[in-house]
Amino acid sequence: MTNISLTTRDIARELARRYSTMTHEELDVLESVLVPMKFQKGQMILSEGEICTNIYWVAKGLVRQFYYKNGKELTEHMATENNIVMCIESLFKEEPTRLQIVALEPTIIYALPKEALEQASIRSVNIQMLYRKILEESLILSQVHADMLRFESAQDRYVKLVKRQPQLVLRAPLVYIASYLQMTPETLSRVRTSALLE
Repeated sequence: MTNISLTTRDIARELARRYSTMTHEELDVLESVLVPMKFQKGQMILSEGEICTNIYWVAKGLVRQFYYKNGKELTEHMATENNIVMCIESLFKEEPTRLQIVALEPTIIYALPKEALEQASIRSVNIQMLYRKILEESLILSQVHADMLRFESAQDRYVKLVKRQPQLVLRAPLVYIASYLQMTPETLSRVRTSALLE
């Protein structure tokens, strides 16, 4: 599903396939909620200080979520095709986010506005299920990433990322991969070399 000529219907079907079964009527509702958005490489999808009002589904491209700490950029999350990205705290508290989301490649995103999704959830138990599963997936991914940083060696972190997100490793600049895995580019370089030798 990386074709540029994807329709909103295709995206609704893909979301239903992945998160919840739906009737034709429910697909119509889900399709009506989706908002297609296009971004150039380097363009901001969400900036610090804005309120996140959408869940973003990446249809094509690569995005990076990051924040600043002590003047340094730290990568929190990256997503390629068929993955979700959002600032969950800002989304639910309706407060300005400290996180930022930027397109690392020309990117097509389908936004699921929280308000419209919640309205649709009231009328459809399957859309409610989709909403819940998206949130569950996001929380689990955050937990898995946090645990990986807490408990695993640099080598294991890199190997796990290659297994789980091979496209990301191929396409994202190494400096961002290093930041995401909380290691220096030098350490990443060493880890990659020894992973290749194994």
